Amino acid sequence: MVPTPPRRPAFSRGLTAAAAGLLTVGALAAAMPAAAQTTPQPAPRAESPAESPAGPGAHGDRGGHHGRTVDLQVLAINDFHGNLEPPTGSSGRVTHQHPDGTTEQIDAGGVEYLATALREAREGHSRSVTVAPGDIVGASPLLSGLFHDEPTIEAMNALGMDVVGVGNHEFDEGKDELRRLQDGGCHPEDGCYADGRTFGGADFPILAANVVDEKTGKPLLAPYTVKRIKGVDVGFIGVTLEGTPGIVSAEGVKGLKFLDEAETIGKYTKELRRKGVNAVIALVHEGGTPASTAYNADCGEDGAHLSGPITDIARRTDAGVDALITGHTHQPYVCSIPDPRGNDRLVTSAASYGRLFTELTMEYDRRTRDIVRASVTGANRVVHREREKAPDLTKLIDYWKALAEPVANRPIGWISEDIVSGRATGAPESPLGDLIADAQLAHARKLDPETDLALMNPGGIRADLVYAASGGEGDGVVTYAEGFTVQPFSNTVNLTTLTGEQLLAVLREQVGGANEASPKILQVSAGLTYTLDLTRSGADRVVAGSVRLNGEPIDPSATYRVAVNSFLAGGGDGFATLAKGTDPLVGGDDLAALQDYLTANSSAADPLDAPAADRITVVR
Repeated sequence: MVPTPPRRPAFSRGLTAAAAGLLTVGALAAAMPAAAQTTPQPAPRAESPAESPAGPGAHGDRGGHHGRTVDLQVLAINDFHGNLEPPTGSSGRVTHQHPDGTTEQIDAGGVEYLATALREAREGHSRSVTVAPGDIVGASPLLSGLFHDEPTIEAMNALGMDVVGVGNHEFDEGKDELRRLQDGGCHPEDGCYADGRTFGGADFPILAANVVDEKTGKPLLAPYTVKRIKGVDVGFIGVTLEGTPGIVSAEGVKGLKFLDEAETIGKYTKELRRKGVNAVIALVHEGGTPASTAYNADCGEDGAHLSGPITDIARRTDAGVDALITGHTHQPYVCSIPDPRGNDRLVTSAASYGRLFTELTMEYDRRTRDIVRASVTGANRVVHREREKAPDLTKLIDYWKALAEPVANRPIGWISEDIVSGRATGAPESPLGDLIADAQLAHARKLDPETDLALMNPGGIRADLVYAASGGEGDGVVTYAEGFTVQPFSNTVNLTTLTGEQLLAVLREQVGGANEASPKILQVSAGLTYTLDLTRSGADRVVAGSVRLNGEPIDPSATYRVAVNSFLAGGGDGFATLAKGTDPLVGGDDLAALQDYLTANSSAADPLDAPAADRITVVR
């Protein structure tokens, strides 16, 4: 699962990091080139031949009809996370599996390429709809995150997004900010980012069927929408994972209740049926893990090669739902999983960051007003970077880059090689995780020299630090934008005091209790070592007696000063024991801690090497 720490207003972070007064809206506008101050207007969706006034083509045209049925296309992305520019490192590649079982890596992603890919895919389809099951925004790189993800919403408008289901990251800045992304208007604290320019909000509905006010029981946003496409009525229901409160800040979901996904979808499927809408597709922000990470791997009979929460949800979801488009785990899959009646039903996910999109095609029966289930097919398509960029999206990116440039390109450190996060490999410990934990320990010791160790949640590390230049800064240079992409949440580094027994309990919570089914291995600062035996089960995976600090066994009765980010300090990600610590102290911004550490420990002449990632001994 992808944890979701909280985030304070991201634009304010940029102001703090820059020289005082540098990034006021007026100063930015004045500093921008004249062309950049012109608000780009998204181009209308390209009209395909089948959408021309002449109407759909004859039989055999992909947008035409076949007797009483007509063709319908659904295009889907998920977990975009504001990645407007092509993602770098492992986050910007997908795995292709060849027929002989060998694999290759393909560079993919970038909204300019994604827009072109979607427009090309729609050609010849008179009935096409584009959707996404959540996390379109949140945990975004600086280009979007610095401006509270307004750039991403505008990009989604431009590329023709029709419907979005809410994800957990849409709550990073709370329900009021989510409503602003839907309805538009300037940010309540940062205002508008250019004179005469007001954010217009999403042109598409954001659905939240299972997110309700805990007092009234009413949905926070619309639970479903019906898209009417040339005589075809299709209902879309959007839900996020029921466990959202456990992976976001408490403040972000205060006053909200999250209901069972399958039960909620069933409720609104019946409501749609009463309104005469029999064709229903669910947008579910919960997912699974395939046996292979290749986007085109075989999912096995009845989804045998897919595990995780979505498999149970799919088997319980009302048989009236014709397909489940899912996300959250950042994995690619197109699987057939039986519905409660035993009939095959497609369950899909297109990885993350706009590297893939899923194309589903199906027939709609005009007499039954339903999708012909046996006709539903799907495949994940690569958003490769060999195609042309969409000029209107390039213009949009250039506009926002001009606003962000004073902060984005500032060097904060130097590295001699890639320092990876482990997100692509799933390794329990990663070099970048160790680096961030060390940075937070160094920051904490400035507040309290007696601080013993630091722990970092892996889900809060959103990208690799890549040696190759991402722009004109040069190889090995870490810019503020790159640091922001790694840690975009604006957490603080907090101190707490734990007993030795509590510290051991925290380590056991990585692999037991709420995290037993999906372990979350904390990244540890230098000096803390232990053995993780993955051949065991539950909390026993943390080998008793192996936990040591600076070579000495942890004393259950002693006390230890521990640095964690504010998300973990509140018990996030199932680490309830961390919320029971004493003598709390709130430190500075976590990105500032990383920046200070890189600046202090690297230079152009002496760049930083990747840590060895040898603090946790893993037995498999």
